[in-house]
Amino acid sequence: MKIYRNINDYKPVKNAIVTIGTFDGVHLGHQAIFKKMTAEAKAIGGETVVVTFHPHPRLVLNIDSSSLRFITTQEKKMEILEKTGIDNVVIIEFTREFSRTSSEQFIKNYIVDKIKPAKLVIGYDHHFGKNRMGDFKLLYDLSNRYNFKVERVAAQDVENIAVSSTKIRKALEAGDVKKANRLLGYEYSLCGEVIHGNELGRTIGFPTANLNIPDAFKVIAVCGVYACHIKHKGVIYNGMGNIGYRPTVSGNSQLTTEVHLFDFDQMIYGEEICVSFVDRIRSEIRFENMQALQQQLVKDKVAAIEILNRPE
Repeated sequence: MKIYRNINDYKPVKNAIVTIGTFDGVHLGHQAIFKKMTAEAKAIGGETVVVTFHPHPRLVLNIDSSSLRFITTQEKKMEILEKTGIDNVVIIEFTREFSRTSSEQFIKNYIVDKIKPAKLVIGYDHHFGKNRMGDFKLLYDLSNRYNFKVERVAAQDVENIAVSSTKIRKALEAGDVKKANRLLGYEYSLCGEVIHGNELGRTIGFPTANLNIPDAFKVIAVCGVYACHIKHKGVIYNGMGNIGYRPTVSGNSQLTTEVHLFDFDQMIYGEEICVSFVDRIRSEIRFENMQALQQQLVKDKVAAIEILNRPE
């Protein structure tokens, strides 16, 4: 997959099948669009092109930016996009000046003149341009004017739930990672560098790797204990993780993410791991002492193993 971080570096490809959006989460709804694009490109000997934006428009325009959180980082988004089989990604820098571009100007100056689409494939609720005034009707009118085809992909339902990034965020905020994962089509994850903690876990037989999550706008699932998969240097381990404030240990005011890897005994400080959350075991609880915490962690491990061993 080729990534263009400046639209002026992009060289038009033959029979470009194009889509436009921010694609936070790259969920099953987005994946349906990419699948449609890939099939169309293969049928006409063309290439797929995803046009996206960075930073996220809401951050630049200060729309709910204090509470805005994203399912995927930019790096993770590119990784998932590549797995879908997309050929090209064009990242447009979103600025306040760019935000004043009208819907018609955007299609003419950026998509038609720069990308040269044979066909534009969009999601069922897609809006674009200044104040998100552009819609499917406008796209249809412009497609006739500028000689490209346009198609709208219907909403994707999972268990009678229309997939959307908002619904996935709400599921994570409620601790329902199983639901979030079903809507995503893969396991929600947090990645970061392993940093030093207070190392009290080692004293009760449950050493943990504490995660430094560098992206302040990454959505964090609700506090609790989870069954997890942990990826380290390409190897995936089973384990259990805790998101919370460690009330039994210190009652931290800072949210922490830590994981205990099963059958693992390596020093990995300063190294990156990715923690994928499979299911939530319980809420975070304050215990009277470390012995009570240890007894609960033994039960949590049994529950985690059962979850991780169940058939998909």
